[in-house]
Amino acid sequence: MKKEIVSQSIQLFLQYGFKSVTMDDIAKHMGVSKKTIYVHFPTKDELVEQSVLNHFDEIIKNINVISKQSKDPIIELYQIKKEALSHLSGEKNSPQYQLQKHYPLLYSKIRKKEFNALSGLFSNSINKGIETGLFRNDINVDFVVRIFFNGIRGIKDIHLFPIETYKIEDLLLNFSEYHLRAICTIEGIKKLEFYKKEINL
Repeated sequence: MKKEIVSQSIQLFLQYGFKSVTMDDIAKHMGVSKKTIYVHFPTKDELVEQSVLNHFDEIIKNINVISKQSKDPIIELYQIKKEALSHLSGEKNSPQYQLQKHYPLLYSKIRKKEFNALSGLFSNSINKGIETGLFRNDINVDFVVRIFFNGIRGIKDIHLFPIETYKIEDLLLNFSEYHLRAICTIEGIKKLEFYKKEINL
Protein backbone atom coordinates (compact mmCIF):
# COMPACT_ATOMS: atom_id res chain seq x y z
CA MET A 1 0.00 0.00 0.00
CA LYS A 2 2.86 2.36 0.81
CA LYS A 3 4.31 2.05 -2.71
CA GLU A 4 0.87 2.63 -4.22
CA ILE A 5 0.39 5.78 -2.15
CA VAL A 6 3.72 7.14 -3.36
CA SER A 7 2.98 6.18 -6.96
CA GLN A 8 -0.44 7.84 -6.94
CA SER A 9 0.77 10.88 -5.01
CA ILE A 10 3.63 11.72 -7.35
CA GLN A 11 1.21 11.83 -10.28
CA LEU A 12 -0.88 14.43 -8.47
CA PHE A 13 2.16 16.37 -7.26
CA LEU A 14 3.62 16.55 -10.77
CA GLN A 15 0.32 17.65 -12.26
CA TYR A 16 -0.78 20.21 -9.67
CA GLY A 17 2.30 20.98 -7.59
CA PHE A 18 3.48 19.83 -4.18
CA LYS A 19 1.97 22.73 -2.28
CA SER A 20 -1.41 22.58 -4.00
CA VAL A 21 -2.18 18.89 -3.43
CA THR A 22 -3.56 18.01 0.01
CA MET A 23 -3.75 14.68 1.81
CA ASP A 24 -7.52 14.87 1.26
CA ASP A 25 -6.93 15.17 -2.49
CA ILE A 26 -4.71 12.07 -2.47
CA ALA A 27 -7.18 10.05 -0.40
CA LYS A 28 -10.04 11.03 -2.69
CA HIS A 29 -7.99 10.25 -5.80
CA MET A 30 -7.12 6.80 -4.45
CA GLY A 31 -10.56 6.07 -3.06
CA VAL A 32 -9.24 5.42 0.45
CA SER A 33 -9.60 7.14 3.79
CA LYS A 34 -7.13 9.83 4.79
CA LYS A 35 -6.38 7.72 7.87
CA THR A 36 -5.00 4.97 5.59
CA ILE A 37 -2.48 7.41 4.14
CA TYR A 38 -1.49 8.75 7.55
CA VAL A 39 -0.74 5.20 8.75
CA HIS A 40 2.11 5.06 6.24
CA PHE A 41 2.98 8.76 6.11
CA PRO A 42 2.29 10.64 9.38
CA THR A 43 2.91 14.00 7.68
CA LYS A 44 2.55 15.39 4.19
CA ASP A 45 6.21 16.44 4.25
CA GLU A 46 7.25 12.78 4.61
CA LEU A 47 5.06 11.80 1.67
CA VAL A 48 6.40 14.65 -0.46
CA GLU A 49 9.98 13.66 0.32
CA GLN A 50 9.46 9.97 -0.47
CA SER A 51 7.61 10.84 -3.67
CA VAL A 52 10.34 13.23 -4.81
CA LEU A 53 13.14 10.75 -4.05
CA ASN A 54 11.36 7.95 -5.93
CA HIS A 55 10.72 10.18 -8.91
CA PHE A 56 14.32 11.36 -8.85
CA ASP A 57 15.53 7.74 -9.00
CA GLU A 58 13.34 7.14 -12.07
CA ILE A 59 14.78 10.17 -13.83
CA ILE A 60 18.33 9.02 -13.08
CA LYS A 61 17.54 5.58 -14.53
CA ASN A 62 16.24 7.20 -17.72
CA ILE A 63 19.31 9.40 -18.03
CA ASN A 64 21.61 6.40 -17.60
CA VAL A 65 19.76 4.58 -20.41
CA ILE A 66 20.12 7.64 -22.66
CA SER A 67 23.83 7.83 -21.91
CA LYS A 68 24.41 4.17 -22.79
CA GLN A 69 22.44 4.40 -26.04
CA SER A 70 23.72 7.74 -27.38
CA LYS A 71 26.07 7.53 -30.33
CA ASP A 72 28.24 10.45 -29.21
CA PRO A 73 28.50 12.82 -26.22
CA ILE A 74 27.13 15.82 -28.12
CA ILE A 75 23.81 14.25 -29.01
CA GLU A 76 23.79 12.64 -25.55
CA LEU A 77 23.73 16.04 -23.87
CA TYR A 78 20.78 17.19 -25.96
CA GLN A 79 18.87 13.97 -25.37
CA ILE A 80 19.42 14.36 -21.63
CA LYS A 81 18.22 17.96 -21.99
CA LYS A 82 15.05 16.67 -23.63
CA GLU A 83 14.51 14.21 -20.80
CA ALA A 84 15.05 16.96 -18.22
CA LEU A 85 12.54 19.24 -19.95
CA SER A 86 9.86 16.58 -19.67
CA HIS A 87 10.12 17.00 -15.89
CA LEU A 88 10.66 20.76 -15.69
CA SER A 89 8.23 23.62 -16.16
CA GLY A 90 8.27 27.37 -15.98
CA GLU A 91 4.90 27.56 -14.26
CA LYS A 92 4.37 28.62 -10.66
CA ASN A 93 2.53 25.39 -9.87
CA SER A 94 5.38 23.32 -11.27
CA PRO A 95 7.06 20.86 -8.88
CA GLN A 96 10.43 22.48 -9.49
CA TYR A 97 9.15 25.92 -8.50
CA GLN A 98 7.26 24.65 -5.47
CA LEU A 99 10.19 22.60 -4.18
CA GLN A 100 12.44 25.65 -4.27
CA LYS A 101 9.80 27.89 -2.76
CA HIS A 102 8.17 25.67 -0.14
CA TYR A 103 10.55 22.74 0.46
CA PRO A 104 14.04 24.31 0.27
CA LEU A 105 15.73 21.65 2.44
CA LEU A 106 14.38 18.85 0.25
CA TYR A 107 15.38 20.78 -2.86
CA SER A 108 18.92 21.12 -1.49
CA LYS A 109 19.01 17.38 -0.71
CA ILE A 110 18.01 16.55 -4.29
CA ARG A 111 20.71 18.83 -5.68
CA LYS A 112 23.35 16.93 -3.70
CA LYS A 113 21.98 13.58 -4.83
CA GLU A 114 21.94 14.81 -8.41
CA PHE A 115 25.66 15.51 -8.42
CA ASN A 116 26.52 12.22 -6.70
CA ALA A 117 24.35 10.25 -9.12
CA LEU A 118 25.44 11.92 -12.35
CA SER A 119 28.97 13.26 -11.94
CA GLY A 120 30.52 9.92 -12.93
CA LEU A 121 28.26 9.66 -15.97
CA PHE A 122 29.22 13.14 -17.19
CA SER A 123 32.92 12.48 -16.55
CA ASN A 124 32.70 9.36 -18.72
CA SER A 125 30.85 11.31 -21.40
CA ILE A 126 33.50 14.03 -21.50
CA ASN A 127 36.31 11.46 -21.63
CA LYS A 128 34.51 9.74 -24.51
CA GLY A 129 34.33 13.08 -26.29
CA ILE A 130 38.07 13.60 -25.80
CA GLU A 131 38.88 10.10 -27.06
CA THR A 132 36.76 10.56 -30.19
CA GLY A 133 38.22 13.98 -30.97
CA LEU A 134 34.98 15.90 -30.36
CA PHE A 135 36.20 17.56 -27.15
CA ARG A 136 39.53 19.27 -26.50
CA ASN A 137 42.14 17.04 -24.88
CA ASP A 138 43.50 19.82 -22.68
CA ILE A 139 40.42 20.31 -20.53
CA ASN A 140 40.30 19.51 -16.83
CA VAL A 141 37.48 16.95 -16.72
CA ASP A 142 36.70 17.28 -13.01
CA PHE A 143 36.55 21.08 -13.28
CA VAL A 144 34.30 20.95 -16.36
CA VAL A 145 31.90 18.51 -14.69
CA ARG A 146 31.60 20.73 -11.62
CA ILE A 147 31.19 23.90 -13.68
CA PHE A 148 28.51 22.15 -15.73
CA PHE A 149 26.54 21.19 -12.62
CA ASN A 150 26.96 24.66 -11.18
CA GLY A 151 25.59 26.12 -14.41
CA ILE A 152 22.63 23.73 -14.53
CA ARG A 153 21.78 24.62 -10.94
CA GLY A 154 22.13 28.29 -11.77
CA ILE A 155 19.66 28.31 -14.64
CA LYS A 156 17.10 26.44 -12.49
CA ASP A 157 17.40 29.07 -9.75
CA ILE A 158 14.06 30.90 -9.80
CA HIS A 159 15.63 33.92 -8.07
CA LEU A 160 18.41 34.27 -10.63
CA PHE A 161 16.16 33.46 -13.61
CA PRO A 162 12.57 34.39 -12.63
CA ILE A 163 10.03 32.16 -14.36
CA GLU A 164 8.04 35.24 -15.36
CA THR A 165 10.92 36.32 -17.59
CA TYR A 166 12.83 33.20 -18.62
CA LYS A 167 11.61 29.95 -20.16
CA ILE A 168 13.39 26.86 -18.81
CA GLU A 169 13.58 25.28 -22.28
CA ASP A 170 15.42 28.34 -23.64
CA LEU A 171 17.77 28.41 -20.66
CA LEU A 172 18.63 24.72 -21.05
CA LEU A 173 19.17 25.08 -24.78
CA ASN A 174 21.38 28.15 -24.41
CA PHE A 175 23.38 26.65 -21.57
CA SER A 176 23.92 23.35 -23.40
CA GLU A 177 25.33 25.14 -26.42
CA TYR A 178 27.40 27.46 -24.24
CA HIS A 179 28.89 24.42 -22.47
CA LEU A 180 29.63 22.49 -25.66
CA ARG A 181 31.24 25.41 -27.48
CA ALA A 182 33.60 25.84 -24.54
CA ILE A 183 34.92 22.25 -24.75
CA CYS A 184 34.44 21.17 -28.37
CA THR A 185 37.23 20.84 -30.92
CA ILE A 186 36.72 22.20 -34.45
CA GLU A 187 35.40 18.74 -35.37
CA GLY A 188 33.05 18.85 -32.42
CA ILE A 189 31.72 22.28 -33.41
CA LYS A 190 31.06 20.97 -36.93
CA LYS A 191 29.08 18.07 -35.52
CA LEU A 192 27.17 20.41 -33.19
CA GLU A 193 26.25 22.66 -36.13
CA PHE A 194 25.20 19.60 -38.15
CA TYR A 195 22.90 18.40 -35.39
CA LYS A 196 21.41 21.87 -34.94
CA LYS A 197 20.63 22.08 -38.64
CA GLU A 198 19.53 18.52 -39.34
CA ILE A 199 17.59 17.52 -36.25
CA ASN A 200 16.70 20.91 -34.81
CA LEU A 201 18.28 20.44 -31.40
